[in-house]
Amino acid sequence: MIPLVWQCRGRRFEIGRRPLVMGIVNVTPDSFSDGGRHRDHSAAIGHALRLADDGADLLDVGGESTRPGSEPVPLDEELRRVLPVVEGLVRRTTLPISVDTSKTEVARRCLDAGAAVINDVTGLRGDPDLPTVVANAGAGVVVMHMQGTPATMQRAPHYADVVAEVGAFFQERLHALAAAGITPAAVCLDPGIGFGKTPDHNLDLLANLGAFRALNRPVCLGVSRKGFIGAVTGRPAGERLAGSLAVACFAAARGGAHVLRVHDVRETRDAVLLLDAIDRHRPSHP
Repeated sequence: MIPLVWQCRGRRFEIGRRPLVMGIVNVTPDSFSDGGRHRDHSAAIGHALRLADDGADLLDVGGESTRPGSEPVPLDEELRRVLPVVEGLVRRTTLPISVDTSKTEVARRCLDAGAAVINDVTGLRGDPDLPTVVANAGAGVVVMHMQGTPATMQRAPHYADVVAEVGAFFQERLHALAAAGITPAAVCLDPGIGFGKTPDHNLDLLANLGAFRALNRPVCLGVSRKGFIGAVTGRPAGERLAGSLAVACFAAARGGAHVLRVHDVRETRDAVLLLDAIDRHRPSHP
């Protein structure tokens, strides 16, 4: 397999058989799975450092819940939640820090503090100045697909062909971001599992992640503990580890996921390491 290159500021990731593991650090009171557990800055930093010890390749810090039905957080409050955590982590770990935000000023301040990636659920469409800030910093970016907004996205998601429509969105975003000065090598694509999709839409995307290979960009997959897993298994959010690992392994084994954004870093890292070890013993590698 020819590695995909993802450039994130001064970092260069060559992603081959083993996906990168991105650890989730929610600094929110209301995220769907772990809201309120790490609201204190020191608790959030401690949690992130444990994820680093567990084997995370990146850490993704977010201060605004994007669960279905959530409302936007004011700029000052998001900065208050996120910036001290980013500053603390930059001082205490060499792992690249990603910031989950759609706000230009949050991105600017966090990039100035040393963050390397901006992870935007709006695909850099929500704030017109954000692409310029990302381009000027040379930052990596995760471009996610979402139908609607977090407040409205699950009311009545509809697609004629979800795989084709997400693919067309990715193509449009790559062209638009290149025009804004963001090199394609800095872009990672996220199909937005659970963001304006029914369980069937999510399963269609997962079954057809290979459709995005022609774009020659890494795919970030965020399925950890999500609702469609509960729809299939009947398990609440706190009991979806097995389902999360099953989806991650399926996507990784099919070569459709290159970055796994997860709550459970240690378990996910172990799973992808075993997949890689098995793959190395195959007679030939695709």
